[in-house]
Amino acid sequence: MRDLLEHLRPAARDPARVVAWLGEAVDGTAALGDRDGRLLAGRRALPDERLVADLAAGRIASAAVDDEGQHTRLVAVGRPPAAHVLTVWRDRPFDQRAAEIVAATAWVLDVLLEERERGAERRRLARATADLGLAVLQLLMVGDTVAARRVAAGMWPGLLDADGLCVYVLEGPAGDREELARRCAEVTDGRALVVRCPAEDRHLIMVAPHAWGTEAAEELQEELRTLADGISGVFLGGSVRQELGETALAYGQAVSALVVARFRPEAAAMYAERTHPQRLIPPGALHGWADRLLLPLGRLPLATHAELQATTRLGLEFTAVKAAKVLGVSRNTVRARMDRTGQLLGADLGDLRTRAVVHLALSALADGPGLTGPTSGGAAAPGLAELLRAPHLRSWAQELLDRLAEDSRDLRGTLRAWIAAGANAERAAQDLGVHVQTVREHVRAGERALERRLLAGGSDLYEVVLAHLAVRELEEPALG
Repeated sequence: MRDLLEHLRPAARDPARVVAWLGEAVDGTAALGDRDGRLLAGRRALPDERLVADLAAGRIASAAVDDEGQHTRLVAVGRPPAAHVLTVWRDRPFDQRAAEIVAATAWVLDVLLEERERGAERRRLARATADLGLAVLQLLMVGDTVAARRVAAGMWPGLLDADGLCVYVLEGPAGDREELARRCAEVTDGRALVVRCPAEDRHLIMVAPHAWGTEAAEELQEELRTLADGISGVFLGGSVRQELGETALAYGQAVSALVVARFRPEAAAMYAERTHPQRLIPPGALHGWADRLLLPLGRLPLATHAELQATTRLGLEFTAVKAAKVLGVSRNTVRARMDRTGQLLGADLGDLRTRAVVHLALSALADGPGLTGPTSGGAAAPGLAELLRAPHLRSWAQELLDRLAEDSRDLRGTLRAWIAAGANAERAAQDLGVHVQTVREHVRAGERALERRLLAGGSDLYEVVLAHLAVRELEEPALG
Protein backbone atom coordinates (compact mmCIF):
# COMPACT_ATOMS: atom_id res chain seq x y z
CA MET A 1 0.00 0.00 0.00
CA ARG A 2 2.89 2.34 0.77
CA ASP A 3 4.37 1.67 -2.70
CA LEU A 4 1.00 2.31 -4.32
CA LEU A 5 0.41 5.56 -2.45
CA GLU A 6 3.80 6.81 -3.64
CA HIS A 7 2.21 7.11 -7.08
CA LEU A 8 -0.10 9.83 -5.72
CA ARG A 9 2.78 12.21 -5.04
CA PRO A 10 2.66 15.23 -7.42
CA ALA A 11 5.96 14.33 -9.08
CA ALA A 12 4.95 10.69 -9.71
CA ARG A 13 1.37 10.91 -10.99
CA ASP A 14 1.57 8.73 -14.10
CA PRO A 15 -1.16 6.12 -14.81
CA ALA A 16 1.23 4.18 -17.07
CA ARG A 17 3.70 3.72 -14.20
CA VAL A 18 0.88 2.59 -11.91
CA VAL A 19 -0.23 -0.04 -14.44
CA ALA A 20 3.36 -1.30 -14.83
CA TRP A 21 3.73 -1.45 -11.04
CA LEU A 22 0.50 -3.45 -10.74
CA GLY A 23 1.67 -6.10 -13.18
CA GLU A 24 4.83 -6.66 -11.16
CA ALA A 25 3.01 -6.55 -7.81
CA VAL A 26 0.64 -9.42 -8.72
CA ASP A 27 3.28 -11.33 -10.71
CA GLY A 28 1.32 -10.94 -13.93
CA THR A 29 0.51 -8.42 -16.67
CA ALA A 30 -1.75 -5.33 -16.53
CA ALA A 31 -3.26 -2.97 -19.09
CA LEU A 32 -5.56 0.06 -19.06
CA GLY A 33 -7.93 0.81 -21.92
CA ASP A 34 -10.87 3.03 -22.78
CA ARG A 35 -14.45 2.12 -23.63
CA ASP A 36 -13.55 1.58 -27.29
CA GLY A 37 -10.82 -0.93 -26.49
CA ARG A 38 -7.93 1.43 -27.20
CA LEU A 39 -4.86 0.65 -25.13
CA LEU A 40 -3.82 3.56 -22.90
CA ALA A 41 -1.18 1.85 -20.77
CA GLY A 42 0.43 -1.58 -20.75
CA ARG A 43 1.56 -3.83 -23.58
CA ARG A 44 -1.20 -6.39 -23.94
CA ALA A 45 -4.41 -5.99 -25.92
CA LEU A 46 -7.68 -5.88 -24.02
CA PRO A 47 -9.98 -8.92 -24.01
CA ASP A 48 -13.46 -9.33 -25.52
CA GLU A 49 -14.84 -5.98 -26.76
CA ARG A 50 -18.38 -6.63 -25.51
CA LEU A 51 -17.11 -7.29 -21.99
CA VAL A 52 -15.06 -4.09 -22.04
CA ALA A 53 -18.07 -2.13 -23.32
CA ASP A 54 -20.29 -3.52 -20.52
CA LEU A 55 -17.74 -2.45 -17.91
CA ALA A 56 -17.23 1.02 -19.38
CA ALA A 57 -20.98 1.58 -19.65
CA GLY A 58 -21.54 0.65 -16.02
CA ARG A 59 -23.63 -2.44 -16.70
CA ILE A 60 -21.18 -4.44 -14.57
CA ALA A 61 -18.48 -3.24 -12.14
CA SER A 62 -15.98 -6.07 -12.50
CA ALA A 63 -15.49 -9.42 -14.16
CA ALA A 64 -13.33 -12.55 -13.89
CA VAL A 65 -12.43 -14.78 -16.82
CA ASP A 66 -10.60 -18.14 -16.68
CA ASP A 67 -9.55 -19.54 -20.03
CA GLU A 68 -7.13 -22.44 -20.52
CA GLY A 69 -5.02 -21.68 -17.46
CA GLN A 70 -5.08 -17.89 -18.04
CA HIS A 71 -6.81 -16.02 -15.21
CA THR A 72 -8.09 -12.50 -15.93
CA ARG A 73 -9.64 -9.80 -13.76
CA LEU A 74 -11.34 -6.72 -15.26
CA VAL A 75 -12.36 -3.67 -13.20
CA ALA A 76 -14.15 -0.48 -14.28
CA VAL A 77 -12.19 2.66 -13.39
CA GLY A 78 -14.01 5.98 -13.33
CA ARG A 79 -17.60 6.96 -13.90
CA PRO A 80 -19.74 5.43 -16.64
CA PRO A 81 -20.65 5.77 -19.43
CA ALA A 82 -17.03 6.63 -20.30
CA ALA A 83 -15.19 4.65 -17.67
CA HIS A 84 -11.81 3.10 -18.31
CA VAL A 85 -11.17 -0.62 -17.94
CA LEU A 86 -8.26 -2.09 -15.95
CA THR A 87 -7.35 -5.64 -16.97
CA VAL A 88 -4.92 -7.94 -15.12
CA TRP A 89 -3.70 -11.36 -16.30
CA ARG A 90 -2.08 -14.10 -14.17
CA ASP A 91 -0.99 -17.67 -14.81
CA ARG A 92 -2.53 -18.77 -11.50
CA PRO A 93 -5.80 -17.89 -9.76
CA PHE A 94 -6.13 -14.59 -7.94
CA ASP A 95 -5.78 -14.98 -4.18
CA GLN A 96 -7.15 -12.47 -1.67
CA ARG A 97 -3.93 -10.44 -1.60
CA ALA A 98 -3.79 -10.08 -5.39
CA ALA A 99 -7.49 -9.18 -5.53
CA GLU A 100 -6.98 -6.46 -2.89
CA ILE A 101 -4.01 -5.03 -4.80
CA VAL A 102 -6.09 -4.84 -8.00
CA ALA A 103 -8.96 -3.10 -6.17
CA ALA A 104 -6.62 -0.59 -4.48
CA THR A 105 -4.84 0.12 -7.76
CA ALA A 106 -8.17 0.75 -9.48
CA TRP A 107 -8.94 3.38 -6.83
CA VAL A 108 -5.57 5.09 -7.32
CA LEU A 109 -6.04 5.09 -11.11
CA ASP A 110 -9.51 6.57 -10.64
CA VAL A 111 -7.98 9.46 -8.69
CA LEU A 112 -5.20 10.04 -11.24
CA LEU A 113 -7.47 9.87 -14.29
CA GLU A 114 -10.03 12.21 -12.72
CA GLU A 115 -7.26 14.70 -11.94
CA ARG A 116 -5.96 14.40 -15.50
CA GLU A 117 -9.44 15.06 -16.89
CA ARG A 118 -9.89 18.07 -14.63
CA GLY A 119 -6.51 19.36 -15.80
CA ALA A 120 -7.60 18.91 -19.41
CA GLU A 121 -10.84 20.76 -18.65
CA ARG A 122 -8.87 23.61 -17.04
CA ARG A 123 -6.64 23.81 -20.12
CA ARG A 124 -9.68 23.80 -22.43
CA LEU A 125 -11.28 26.54 -20.34
CA ALA A 126 -8.04 28.56 -20.38
CA ARG A 127 -7.82 28.23 -24.17
CA ALA A 128 -11.47 29.19 -24.57
CA THR A 129 -10.99 32.18 -22.27
CA ALA A 130 -7.90 33.26 -24.21
CA ASP A 131 -9.74 32.92 -27.52
CA LEU A 132 -12.68 34.90 -26.17
CA GLY A 133 -10.35 37.63 -24.89
CA LEU A 134 -8.69 37.83 -28.31
CA ALA A 135 -12.12 38.10 -29.96
CA VAL A 136 -13.03 41.01 -27.66
CA LEU A 137 -9.72 42.72 -28.45
CA GLN A 138 -10.25 42.27 -32.19
CA LEU A 139 -13.72 43.80 -31.96
CA LEU A 140 -12.35 46.75 -29.99
CA MET A 141 -9.53 47.21 -32.51
CA VAL A 142 -12.05 47.74 -35.32
CA GLY A 143 -14.20 50.02 -33.15
CA ASP A 144 -17.15 47.64 -32.71
CA THR A 145 -17.71 48.42 -29.04
CA VAL A 146 -21.31 47.15 -29.00
CA ALA A 147 -20.31 43.64 -30.09
CA ALA A 148 -17.23 43.72 -27.84
CA ARG A 149 -19.38 44.50 -24.78
CA ARG A 150 -21.85 41.77 -25.73
CA VAL A 151 -19.10 39.14 -26.12
CA ALA A 152 -17.30 40.18 -22.92
CA ALA A 153 -20.43 40.33 -20.76
CA GLY A 154 -20.56 36.59 -20.04
CA MET A 155 -16.93 36.08 -19.01
CA TRP A 156 -16.04 39.55 -17.69
CA PRO A 157 -19.31 41.18 -16.60
CA GLY A 158 -19.07 44.95 -16.31
CA LEU A 159 -15.46 45.14 -17.55
CA LEU A 160 -16.30 47.22 -20.63
CA ASP A 161 -18.98 49.36 -19.00
CA ALA A 162 -16.50 52.19 -18.45
CA ASP A 163 -16.26 55.10 -20.86
CA GLY A 164 -12.49 55.00 -21.38
CA LEU A 165 -9.49 52.71 -21.38
CA CYS A 166 -5.71 52.47 -21.36
CA VAL A 167 -3.78 49.83 -23.26
CA TYR A 168 -0.51 48.39 -21.96
CA VAL A 169 1.93 46.17 -23.85
CA LEU A 170 4.34 44.02 -21.86
CA GLU A 171 7.32 42.62 -23.75
CA GLY A 172 9.41 39.71 -22.51
CA PRO A 173 11.07 36.48 -23.64
CA ALA A 174 8.69 34.39 -25.74
CA GLY A 175 9.37 31.30 -23.61
CA ASP A 176 8.26 33.15 -20.47
CA ARG A 177 5.03 34.57 -21.89
CA GLU A 178 2.74 32.10 -20.10
CA GLU A 179 4.33 32.88 -16.74
CA LEU A 180 4.16 36.60 -17.49
CA ALA A 181 0.50 36.24 -18.46
CA ARG A 182 -0.19 34.55 -15.13
CA ARG A 183 1.57 37.32 -13.22
CA CYS A 184 -0.25 40.01 -15.21
CA ALA A 185 -3.57 38.33 -14.40
CA GLU A 186 -2.65 38.43 -10.72
CA VAL A 187 -1.60 42.09 -10.87
CA THR A 188 -4.65 43.23 -12.83
CA ASP A 189 -7.01 41.10 -10.71
CA GLY A 190 -9.96 41.38 -13.08
CA ARG A 191 -9.38 45.08 -13.79
CA ALA A 192 -7.97 44.43 -17.28
CA LEU A 193 -8.32 42.07 -20.20
CA VAL A 194 -5.00 40.20 -20.62
CA VAL A 195 -4.47 38.94 -24.17
CA ARG A 196 -1.53 37.13 -25.74
CA CYS A 197 -0.68 39.21 -28.78
CA PRO A 198 -1.51 37.19 -31.92
CA ALA A 199 1.10 39.06 -33.96
CA GLU A 200 4.10 39.24 -31.58
CA ASP A 201 5.12 36.17 -29.59
CA ARG A 202 6.94 38.35 -27.04
CA HIS A 203 3.99 40.68 -26.31
CA LEU A 204 1.12 40.64 -23.85
CA ILE A 205 -1.66 43.19 -24.39
CA MET A 206 -3.65 44.50 -21.45
CA VAL A 207 -6.83 46.46 -22.07
CA ALA A 208 -7.71 48.30 -18.87
CA PRO A 209 -11.09 50.06 -19.05
CA HIS A 210 -11.81 52.72 -16.46
CA ALA A 211 -13.84 55.82 -15.89
CA TRP A 212 -12.13 59.13 -16.65
CA GLY A 213 -10.15 60.53 -13.75
CA THR A 214 -10.34 57.48 -11.47
CA GLU A 215 -7.42 56.57 -9.22
CA ALA A 216 -7.67 52.88 -10.17
CA ALA A 217 -5.89 53.54 -13.46
CA GLU A 218 -2.90 55.13 -11.72
CA GLU A 219 -2.73 52.27 -9.21
CA LEU A 220 -2.79 49.63 -11.94
CA GLN A 221 -0.20 51.52 -13.95
CA GLU A 222 2.14 51.67 -10.96
CA GLU A 223 1.71 47.95 -10.26
CA LEU A 224 2.54 47.12 -13.89
CA ARG A 225 5.59 49.40 -13.73
CA THR A 226 6.79 47.51 -10.67
CA LEU A 227 6.26 44.20 -12.46
CA ALA A 228 8.36 45.29 -15.46
CA ASP A 229 11.07 46.82 -13.29
CA GLY A 230 11.37 43.66 -11.22
CA ILE A 231 12.02 41.17 -14.06
CA SER A 232 15.11 41.25 -16.26
CA GLY A 233 14.39 41.53 -19.99
CA VAL A 234 10.79 42.70 -19.51
CA PHE A 235 9.58 46.11 -20.73
CA LEU A 236 6.27 47.95 -20.41
CA GLY A 237 4.66 50.52 -22.66
CA GLY A 238 1.35 52.23 -21.91
CA SER A 239 -1.07 54.53 -23.67
CA VAL A 240 -2.88 57.62 -22.49
CA ARG A 241 -6.62 57.41 -21.82
CA GLN A 242 -8.73 56.86 -24.91
CA GLU A 243 -12.36 56.10 -25.61
CA LEU A 244 -13.29 52.44 -26.11
CA GLY A 245 -13.73 52.99 -29.83
CA GLU A 246 -10.10 54.18 -30.10
CA THR A 247 -8.51 50.97 -28.83
CA ALA A 248 -6.39 50.68 -31.98
CA LEU A 249 -5.02 54.18 -31.38
CA ALA A 250 -4.29 53.35 -27.72
CA TYR A 251 -2.53 50.16 -28.79
CA GLY A 252 -0.32 52.09 -31.20
CA GLN A 253 0.57 54.50 -28.41
CA ALA A 254 1.49 51.64 -26.08
CA VAL A 255 3.76 50.07 -28.69
CA SER A 256 5.40 53.46 -29.30
CA ALA A 257 6.01 53.87 -25.57
CA LEU A 258 7.51 50.39 -25.53
CA VAL A 259 10.33 51.62 -27.78
CA VAL A 260 11.19 54.33 -25.25
CA ALA A 261 10.97 51.84 -22.36
CA ARG A 262 13.83 49.80 -23.81
CA PHE A 263 16.17 52.75 -23.26
CA ARG A 264 15.06 53.56 -19.72
CA PRO A 265 16.52 52.01 -16.55
CA GLU A 266 13.06 51.44 -15.08
CA ALA A 267 12.10 49.44 -18.23
CA ALA A 268 8.72 51.20 -18.46
CA ALA A 269 7.34 54.23 -20.27
CA MET A 270 3.92 55.77 -20.72
CA TYR A 271 3.05 57.43 -23.99
CA ALA A 272 3.78 61.13 -23.82
CA GLU A 273 0.91 63.26 -25.07
CA ARG A 274 3.21 64.87 -27.56
CA THR A 275 2.25 67.23 -30.32
CA HIS A 276 1.00 65.34 -33.36
CA PRO A 277 1.25 66.77 -36.89
CA GLN A 278 -2.53 66.87 -37.41
CA ARG A 279 -2.91 69.16 -34.40
CA LEU A 280 -0.56 71.74 -35.92
CA ILE A 281 -2.67 72.24 -39.04
CA PRO A 282 -5.74 74.52 -39.04
CA PRO A 283 -8.66 72.15 -38.28
CA GLY A 284 -10.96 73.44 -41.00
CA ALA A 285 -8.32 73.04 -43.69
CA LEU A 286 -7.25 69.63 -42.41
CA HIS A 287 -10.76 68.20 -42.20
CA GLY A 288 -11.74 69.63 -45.56
CA TRP A 289 -8.68 68.05 -47.20
CA ALA A 290 -9.22 64.72 -45.39
CA ASP A 291 -12.91 64.65 -46.34
CA ARG A 292 -12.07 65.22 -49.97
CA LEU A 293 -9.35 62.58 -50.02
CA LEU A 294 -11.43 59.95 -48.18
CA LEU A 295 -14.75 60.75 -49.84
CA PRO A 296 -14.65 57.60 -52.06
CA LEU A 297 -14.73 55.53 -48.88
CA GLY A 298 -17.68 57.53 -47.52
CA ARG A 299 -19.74 56.72 -50.60
CA LEU A 300 -19.60 52.99 -49.86
CA PRO A 301 -22.25 51.14 -47.83
CA LEU A 302 -21.69 51.70 -44.13
CA ALA A 303 -20.54 48.13 -43.38
CA THR A 304 -18.07 48.09 -46.27
CA HIS A 305 -16.80 51.56 -45.39
CA ALA A 306 -16.20 50.57 -41.74
CA GLU A 307 -14.47 47.34 -42.79
CA LEU A 308 -12.11 49.04 -45.24
CA GLN A 309 -11.35 51.92 -42.89
CA ALA A 310 -10.56 49.65 -39.91
CA THR A 311 -8.42 47.33 -42.02
CA THR A 312 -6.57 50.24 -43.63
CA ARG A 313 -5.77 51.82 -40.27
CA LEU A 314 -4.32 48.57 -38.97
CA GLY A 315 -2.68 47.77 -42.30
CA LEU A 316 -0.86 51.10 -42.16
CA GLU A 317 0.30 50.42 -38.60
CA PHE A 318 1.49 46.84 -39.11
CA THR A 319 2.51 44.39 -41.80
CA ALA A 320 -0.27 42.51 -43.56
CA VAL A 321 0.57 39.36 -41.61
CA LYS A 322 0.39 41.07 -38.21
CA ALA A 323 -2.73 43.04 -39.11
CA ALA A 324 -4.39 39.80 -40.22
CA LYS A 325 -3.60 38.16 -36.88
CA VAL A 326 -4.95 41.13 -34.96
CA LEU A 327 -8.15 41.20 -37.03
CA GLY A 328 -8.57 37.42 -37.15
CA VAL A 329 -8.64 37.25 -40.97
CA SER A 330 -6.21 36.02 -43.61
CA ARG A 331 -3.33 38.18 -44.81
CA ASN A 332 -4.71 37.95 -48.35
CA THR A 333 -7.94 39.51 -47.08
CA VAL A 334 -5.98 42.38 -45.52
CA ARG A 335 -4.02 42.92 -48.74
CA ALA A 336 -7.17 42.79 -50.85
CA ARG A 337 -8.89 45.40 -48.67
CA MET A 338 -5.80 47.61 -48.69
CA ASP A 339 -5.59 47.32 -52.49
CA ARG A 340 -9.24 48.29 -52.81
CA THR A 341 -8.72 51.30 -50.53
CA GLY A 342 -5.72 52.36 -52.60
CA GLN A 343 -7.72 52.08 -55.82
CA LEU A 344 -10.62 54.08 -54.40
CA LEU A 345 -8.31 56.83 -53.15
CA GLY A 346 -6.08 56.79 -56.22
CA ALA A 347 -3.14 56.21 -53.88
CA ASP A 348 -0.18 53.85 -54.11
CA LEU A 349 -0.13 52.44 -50.58
CA GLY A 350 3.12 50.68 -51.36
CA ASP A 351 4.84 54.10 -51.24
CA LEU A 352 5.91 55.16 -47.75
CA ARG A 353 5.16 58.84 -48.34
CA THR A 354 1.66 57.98 -49.56
CA ARG A 355 1.04 55.76 -46.55
CA ALA A 356 2.06 58.62 -44.25
CA VAL A 357 -0.34 61.03 -45.95
CA VAL A 358 -3.28 58.59 -45.92
CA HIS A 359 -2.52 57.88 -42.27
CA LEU A 360 -2.69 61.65 -41.62
CA ALA A 361 -6.13 61.79 -43.23
CA LEU A 362 -7.42 58.83 -41.22
CA SER A 363 -6.01 60.35 -38.01
CA ALA A 364 -7.79 63.61 -38.79
CA LEU A 365 -10.98 61.64 -39.32
CA ALA A 366 -10.55 59.97 -35.91
CA ASP A 367 -9.83 63.27 -34.14
CA GLY A 368 -12.49 65.38 -35.83
CA PRO A 369 -15.79 65.15 -37.72
CA GLY A 370 -16.61 62.24 -39.97
CA LEU A 371 -16.80 62.13 -43.72
CA THR A 372 -18.92 65.10 -44.62
CA GLY A 373 -18.11 65.57 -48.26
CA PRO A 374 -17.05 68.97 -49.62
CA THR A 375 -16.13 71.74 -47.23
CA SER A 376 -18.96 73.84 -45.97
CA GLY A 377 -19.92 76.89 -47.90
CA GLY A 378 -18.69 75.41 -51.15
CA ALA A 379 -15.10 76.55 -50.52
CA ALA A 380 -12.50 74.45 -52.24
CA ALA A 381 -10.60 72.14 -49.91
CA PRO A 382 -6.88 72.90 -49.68
CA GLY A 383 -4.28 70.61 -51.18
CA LEU A 384 -1.58 68.69 -49.40
CA ALA A 385 1.07 71.28 -50.26
CA GLU A 386 -0.96 73.99 -48.54
CA LEU A 387 -1.39 71.87 -45.42
CA LEU A 388 2.33 71.17 -45.22
CA ARG A 389 3.09 74.92 -45.37
CA ALA A 390 1.31 75.50 -42.03
CA PRO A 391 3.83 77.53 -39.95
CA HIS A 392 3.41 75.55 -36.73
CA LEU A 393 3.82 72.28 -38.61
CA ARG A 394 7.06 73.43 -40.24
CA SER A 395 8.46 74.62 -36.90
CA TRP A 396 7.59 71.30 -35.27
CA ALA A 397 9.16 69.36 -38.14
CA GLN A 398 12.38 71.35 -38.01
CA GLU A 399 12.66 70.98 -34.24
CA LEU A 400 12.06 67.24 -34.46
CA LEU A 401 14.63 66.60 -37.18
CA ASP A 402 17.19 68.86 -35.48
CA ARG A 403 17.44 66.29 -32.69
CA LEU A 404 19.32 64.07 -35.12
CA ALA A 405 22.19 66.57 -35.18
CA GLU A 406 23.07 65.66 -31.58
CA ASP A 407 24.79 62.59 -33.00
CA SER A 408 28.11 63.16 -34.79
CA ARG A 409 27.05 60.83 -37.60
CA ASP A 410 24.86 62.00 -40.47
CA LEU A 411 21.71 60.41 -39.12
CA ARG A 412 19.48 62.88 -40.91
CA GLY A 413 20.92 62.14 -44.33
CA THR A 414 20.76 58.39 -43.77
CA LEU A 415 17.22 58.58 -42.47
CA ARG A 416 16.11 60.68 -45.44
CA ALA A 417 17.64 58.19 -47.91
CA TRP A 418 16.13 55.25 -46.01
CA ILE A 419 12.64 56.79 -46.16
CA ALA A 420 13.05 57.63 -49.85
CA ALA A 421 13.98 53.98 -50.43
CA GLY A 422 10.72 52.84 -48.84
CA ALA A 423 12.40 51.89 -45.53
CA ASN A 424 14.56 49.39 -47.42
CA ALA A 425 18.05 49.34 -45.86
CA GLU A 426 19.67 47.57 -48.82
CA ARG A 427 18.44 50.12 -51.36
CA ALA A 428 19.33 53.02 -49.10
CA ALA A 429 22.85 51.61 -48.63
CA GLN A 430 23.30 51.40 -52.40
CA ASP A 431 22.09 54.99 -52.86
CA LEU A 432 24.44 56.26 -50.14
CA GLY A 433 27.38 54.03 -51.04
CA VAL A 434 27.72 52.63 -47.52
CA HIS A 435 27.34 49.24 -45.88
CA VAL A 436 23.80 48.09 -45.15
CA GLN A 437 24.68 47.59 -41.48
CA THR A 438 25.63 51.27 -41.29
CA VAL A 439 22.15 52.23 -42.47
CA ARG A 440 20.53 49.99 -39.88
CA GLU A 441 22.70 51.35 -37.08
CA HIS A 442 21.89 54.94 -38.08
CA VAL A 443 18.16 54.20 -38.12
CA ARG A 444 18.35 52.63 -34.66
CA ALA A 445 20.25 55.67 -33.43
CA GLY A 446 17.52 57.82 -34.97
CA GLU A 447 14.92 55.90 -32.96
CA ARG A 448 16.71 56.83 -29.74
CA ALA A 449 17.20 60.47 -30.75
CA LEU A 450 13.60 60.96 -31.90
CA GLU A 451 12.05 58.63 -29.29
CA ARG A 452 9.98 57.05 -32.03
CA ARG A 453 9.91 53.54 -33.41
CA LEU A 454 11.00 53.56 -37.03
CA LEU A 455 12.02 50.04 -38.01
CA ALA A 456 8.65 48.62 -36.98
CA GLY A 457 6.76 51.20 -39.07
CA GLY A 458 3.46 52.67 -38.02
CA SER A 459 2.41 56.10 -36.77
CA ASP A 460 5.82 57.03 -35.36
CA LEU A 461 7.49 56.50 -38.73
CA TYR A 462 4.72 58.41 -40.52
CA GLU A 463 5.28 61.42 -38.25
CA VAL A 464 8.95 61.45 -39.25
CA VAL A 465 7.99 61.13 -42.93
CA LEU A 466 5.59 64.07 -42.59
CA ALA A 467 8.34 66.08 -40.92
CA HIS A 468 10.58 65.49 -43.95
CA LEU A 469 7.71 66.47 -46.26
CA ALA A 470 7.04 69.64 -44.26
CA VAL A 471 10.65 70.83 -44.52
CA ARG A 472 10.69 69.80 -48.20
CA GLU A 473 13.41 67.20 -47.85
CA LEU A 474 11.14 64.69 -49.56
CA GLU A 475 8.86 65.12 -52.58
CA GLU A 476 5.13 65.08 -52.02
CA PRO A 477 3.39 61.88 -53.19
CA ALA A 478 0.83 61.85 -55.97
CA LEU A 479 -2.72 61.33 -54.71
CA GLY A 480 -6.19 61.19 -56.23
